[in-house]
Amino acid sequence: MKKVSIIVPVYNTSLYLRECLNSIKNQTLKDIEVIVVDDGSTDSSPAICDEYAVSDERFKVFHNQNQGVSASRNFGIDKADSEFVIFVDSDQGFNKKSVASFFKAFTASSTS
Repeated sequence: MKKVSIIVPVYNTSLYLRECLNSIKNQTLKDIEVIVVDDGSTDSSPAICDEYAVSDERFKVFHNQNQGVSASRNFGIDKADSEFVIFVDSDQGFNKKSVASFFKAFTASSTS
């Protein structure tokens, strides 16, 4: 089981998607899984998602019909294999220590 699952719903964000996925790929906490849910994108987002799944085994990509961001997040939760889940929009990203900081805060609060 991975420490943290990061769920990324994607819909037509090809202009920003690589920046988002690179920010996840370069996290200092490496024991993560990344669940990328393409919500029926019609731009080059599906191909970009697949690139990351091929190059990094932590990335799992699912291609669904368009159902909206909430359905994509719920789908990602169902696929997650960790105790902690973080969401990030595909036009956003993290600084390289964000996930480690979140994990430290989660685990500190769960032991209190």
